[in-house]
Parts: sequence; structure tokens; C-alpha cells
Amino acid sequence: MNDPFKQASAIRKVLTANEDAAGRIDAFLTEALGGEFSRNRIKSLIEQGEVSINGKVVTEGKKKVQPGDVFEIGMPEPEDPEPKGEDIPLDVLYEDDDVIVLVKPPGLVVHPGAGNWTGTLVNALIHHCGDSLSGIGGVKRPGIVHRLDKDTSGVMVVAKNDIAHRHLSDQFADHGRTGPLERAYMAVVWGRPRGLKGTIDAPLGRAGDRIKRAVKREGDDDAREAITHYQVIERYHERPDSTALAAMVRCNLETGRTHQIRVHMAHIGHPLIGDTDYGAAFRTKANLLPDEAKAVVNRFPRQALHAFMLAFEHPATGETMHFESPVPADMKELVEALRSGD
Repeated sequence: MNDPFKQASAIRKVLTANEDAAGRIDAFLTEALGGEFSRNRIKSLIEQGEVSINGKVVTEGKKKVQPGDVFEIGMPEPEDPEPKGEDIPLDVLYEDDDVIVLVKPPGLVVHPGAGNWTGTLVNALIHHCGDSLSGIGGVKRPGIVHRLDKDTSGVMVVAKNDIAHRHLSDQFADHGRTGPLERAYMAVVWGRPRGLKGTIDAPLGRAGDRIKRAVKREGDDDAREAITHYQVIERYHERPDSTALAAMVRCNLETGRTHQIRVHMAHIGHPLIGDTDYGAAFRTKANLLPDEAKAVVNRFPRQALHAFMLAFEHPATGETMHFESPVPADMKELVEALRSGD
């Protein structure tokens, strides 16, 4: 099949459909532009009157393409973002024209929302990236393709343009089943999971409110597949019966649901230390620890979870990118306290 478009002029967004042209114009333009813009972005441009066929503006994406149609696509300058840039320090591991990879500290909210309209990672990225943001969906903003909870630290990748955003979004939606995407976390949990490794395959859904999640039965309306693979890395204060008061566990995500690791580890009886949402009933276990370790555990301010490794395919070069970040200072102090007196 011939390339359905040929350049009609030196202007980048003037295109002529050849004899193979067919289908709705929104779907056709999305494919013809090589994935440069999402279909929703193309639909938005059509509705805004930015697309003309044979010199006449078209406002409906369902209109059919005809061989020989000449398209002109006007590309307005990306709008300024609603969130404002803020000079918040960032720990950047890598950056180019397409992506930025960074380590999110604990306590930083990723995206502005109710109760957190400022002081977020998005505000920091808008300030840091400046004009290098070419626009996501027509707006100068960073493309968030995955999130970490406010009190979870670790490695994140963010898109800086539409093409990168679409490519990375597809990788995360695929959960790494057909590509190099990989996400690994370190968690410090109460007790010690049975065996040295295992898989938790338990669907998740809402737990009665907008944020919290719970394990659901197969077939429940809101049940979504969730799979976590875990491996015990260290055990603390192990007993003669092979149980332990706590353990460090590596968790690899096969899916990426909200609060997945936190809910899954609590589901098998080993909630994360510091997790007040899913492990509050285990706080008294700190009384079994030596005084120094007990004090550190009791003042630990968050769930003990760090996204230490992220791998993905670069959206422009196709290269597999791999990044790691050691656990932050607060988790390091927690682990050292649990090791002491063991």
C-alpha cells in the first residue's frame, strides 16, 4: 500500500490524500501523522476549526476522507498551563527533549488537586522545563504517565511532548508484557512473608471512597486485575519458628493499580511499616522491638515504600533506559534501626 499522504508544499501541515485514502478524517489524520498527535488531540483541533479540507474548514471528525483531498492543519501555540511553575528543587537523573527522569521525594504530591493546588511535582516541572515543554494535548505541561503516592518516594519518568506522552502511556498500559517496561520497589513490612518469594494475584477496586482500595472478588463490577511479585531481601528479629518481626521485600509490579503494593502486602498479612491506611492495627508490634528500633519505627512518618528501579523504552530512540535510586535517608534509618539488636 502506498503512503496515503504526500507533501503538497513545504508547509509541514499541508497534506494531500492519494488514491488509497479512506475512513473518518480524525482517525485518518491520526495515523497519517505517524502518531505525532493523539486522536483526541486531532478531534480537538477539528472542533476548534483548525482543520480545512480543500480550503473549507471542517468541524466534524466523522466526515469521510476522499482521494485527492488537501488538508491544512493549523497548529496553535501551546497554551500556558493552569498550574503555575514553582521553583521546587528536583533530583534529576536524566533529561532530554522528550523525557525527564527524576527521583520524587516523600511528601511531594505529583499533580495539583483538591487540597494541593500548589507545591506539587507538576508545578516544579513546569518551572524546571520551561520552554522545553512543547505541549501535551495543546497545553504546555508535563505528561504524567504514572504516579507515586504522596508519601512514596522513587524514580519517575515524565513526558515533555505529545509523541513521548503517547508512547510512554502505551508502555504503562501494556504493563511491560511486550516491552522492556519494569518497575521495582523496596518495602519494609511487618512480619515475614512465607517463603522467600511469591506472587499476589488479587484484583483491586474502590474501598468505599475515592482513594482507598481493597481486594475484590473476580467478577465484581469495579474489580481490576492486579498482580505483584515479591521477594524477601532481609529479615529482622527472626525467631526460632522462622517468623520475623519485620522484613525488607522487593516488589515487582506486573500491573500498576492505585495503592497496589500497599493493599496486596496487607492482604497477605504483612502491611507496610508506617502505613496508617492499611496497617494501623499492626502499630503495636513496635512494642516487641528494642527501644531504639521502637522509637525509630514509631516516628517513621509514612509508608515504607520506595520505587528504586524503573526501566522503559525511550519514545524517540527505542533504547532501553534503566534507572535506579537507593532508598532515601528516612528509610535507610528505619532499616538500620531494625538491623540493630537483631
